[in-house]
Amino acid sequence: MNHAQTISHYQPMLHAIAQNLVRCTADAEDIVQETFLKWLSIDQTKIENTKAYLIKAVTNNCLNHLNSLKKKKTEYLDAIHMPEFLHKAMEINFSKMDLDANLKAAFKVLNSKLEPLERAVFLLKEVFDFDYEAVQTTLNKKKDHCRQLLSRAKKKLNEERSKINFEMPDATQMMESFRRACDLNNASDFVLALKNDL
Repeated sequence: MNHAQTISHYQPMLHAIAQNLVRCTADAEDIVQETFLKWLSIDQTKIENTKAYLIKAVTNNCLNHLNSLKKKKTEYLDAIHMPEFLHKAMEINFSKMDLDANLKAAFKVLNSKLEPLERAVFLLKEVFDFDYEAVQTTLNKKKDHCRQLLSRAKKKLNEERSKINFEMPDATQMMESFRRACDLNNASDFVLALKNDL
């Protein structure tokens, strides 16, 4: 076999070995590539069994890589000054994390129980205090229809308040728009997100 054939033949096997050892696809690919580059740079007439040589080389390179990572981790942990670390940790505002968790839970309920139009009316009316004129203009729906949608949304939320415990479709973008609307007191991006959801 020539060089290209050898690489093509052994690459999948070597990649599988490296992947199993380092548990990272990118690192495994790099290690296999480095192994082949080194193999190409040496006198191959001295190698009795190419397959065994490549397997041993990849295995050794993986072990060296893992040892290097372990050493870096140890050095990093040794470099952390615990008193300073604890002081910085105490300065972190964890209340925002609670807000994020609460917002996520709230959006989970809204997304799982309300139709998009019900959700839009509920959020605009109950959270941002839009009057029915503004809701009608924003969503292009009649006031009476908006009242019915809000009533239906409230009823659904009250009925299911204690039962909800399942995953929702991803609402990260809408949640971010909602948070910005609250922070900046400007609901235009959030209204756009609600319309896109309809």
